[in-house]
Amino acid sequence: MNLLKIVSSGVRKYWYYVLLVALLQLVATIAALWLPHLNAGIINDGVAHGNTDVIWDIGKQMLLICLLQLIAAAASVYFGAKAAIGAGRDLRAAVYNRAESLSTAQATRFGAATLTTRATNDVQQIQMVTLLFYNFMVAAPIMCIGGIIMVVREDAGMVWLVVLAILFLVIVLGLIASKMLPLFAQMQVRLDAINSVLREQIMGVRVLRAFVREDFEAERFDGANKQITDVSVKIGNYFVLMFPAINLITYFASAAVLAVGANRVDSGEMEVGSLIAFNQYLLQILMSVMMAVFVMMMVPRAAVCADRVSEVLNTEVDLASPGTQLAPTPTRGSVEFADVTFRFAGAERPVLQHVSFRADPGKTTAIIGSTGSGKSTLLNILLYLYAPESGRVTVDGVEVSKLTREQIASTISLVPQKPYLFKGTIESNLRLGKQDASDEELWEALEIAQATDFVRAKPKQLASPVSQGGTSVSGGQRQRLSIARSLVAKPLVYLFDDSFSALDVVTDAKLRAALGEHTADATMIVVAQRVSTIRNADQIVVLDAGKVVGIGTHAELLAENEVYQEIVSSQLTAEEVQQ
Repeated sequence: MNLLKIVSSGVRKYWYYVLLVALLQLVATIAALWLPHLNAGIINDGVAHGNTDVIWDIGKQMLLICLLQLIAAAASVYFGAKAAIGAGRDLRAAVYNRAESLSTAQATRFGAATLTTRATNDVQQIQMVTLLFYNFMVAAPIMCIGGIIMVVREDAGMVWLVVLAILFLVIVLGLIASKMLPLFAQMQVRLDAINSVLREQIMGVRVLRAFVREDFEAERFDGANKQITDVSVKIGNYFVLMFPAINLITYFASAAVLAVGANRVDSGEMEVGSLIAFNQYLLQILMSVMMAVFVMMMVPRAAVCADRVSEVLNTEVDLASPGTQLAPTPTRGSVEFADVTFRFAGAERPVLQHVSFRADPGKTTAIIGSTGSGKSTLLNILLYLYAPESGRVTVDGVEVSKLTREQIASTISLVPQKPYLFKGTIESNLRLGKQDASDEELWEALEIAQATDFVRAKPKQLASPVSQGGTSVSGGQRQRLSIARSLVAKPLVYLFDDSFSALDVVTDAKLRAALGEHTADATMIVVAQRVSTIRNADQIVVLDAGKVVGIGTHAELLAENEVYQEIVSSQLTAEEVQQ
């Protein structure tokens, strides 16, 4: 995806207007400077005959031209801002859409903090330079060229002074800009770092308070803050140096014009009015060059930001693009893993190795294993959040890689290990599963998820507010609302990734009994740590170090599978095992 193409599409609507008002501004500026010189004879003759009205008449004309300049300048800023904001809007949308399409592994590789910075601050810097470009870089060359033409008309013999002044200005500001370029790159990297620290501390604030680590984390933040402050101060120092350098060159250039011009006036080669006009045109040229160089000094930071944004936009998604395949939508929900192997990028060994099993509709398939055995990864592959290294994952015989995101979402519903609720209301969160669900369907899902009591106890019930992440409700309530959200969707395949861990034994039993009735025709795949949760499953898949080491019922595995026997003995007493 081309960043320049995105920016140009955002500004295409307005740049014609920017060019038009820049030309209008040039005409008005030249007219304001040329009018007194053009009418110098008329003014002198009028004053000599005691007629001062001519001065007032020409003054009114100049005032009108200045008003035209003001309108043109305001219009230039207005249309430039429209163009820049349009570019920023399109870039943010492009970065967001690409980030949304990245696989889980790719998004993890970038990191949430840097993706946030690239979609906000980096795009803001590009937008700012675009604004400066259309406010100054369009008008500046026009003003500069117009000034040079007028300077040559006034006195070609002094043009060398203009060339020398421009050369000095460009060299000095170019040297300053070369020093600032690496600092701008450091600025964005350190901005990523401080965002990462801040995000981690906000998300883990309760853990920090529980372990009384506020002071330590405050020192971490101070360190990251000091790093970005040091870079900002260095950049500020160069900016402080830049403006005196510009003023010094401008004043020296003006003094040189007056000194050389005085000799030419004295020798009769130049008139006093022409000297004053020449000096004004020189200042106009230098002002144009200064504006152009100032914008160019902002370009290095924007260039660094553009590279970072382009890195996201140009990342090739390693999963098939949704909507590009034409596969039939599953109608039964029969899931099959056939010799599936998967490894994370850079990992020494696969997380899953040659995994094969089948989960049929109307039955519950449980997956159990030690921590790190690949249980959650298995579900993520079924959702096509990860692409398997080898093997096939199918639903009703169709590979999930050939299904669109919409087809996957309508067929499979996941209750994640860490339930997440979005800011809004209970109702808005439940309707994520099905936008047009009725209130009766929502209450039915809440009833099955054993969440009716605490929702009805709230003053606003379904309209009760939910904070970001669901932190306004307890862990068990958040987990039950996540289960209800999945039930509202009414998919063919339910995935429960250790989704009952925050529930007490009684609630767990009631919920599983209600689920059994509601999902009798659906395929259920349950990842669990507790044997008591899955002992009644139709089949249990035992994972050990990413390999399937046993498939069967609780009784079968308890009699024959050593890994399962170890898991059971670590959780249940001898009496419970026999029950």
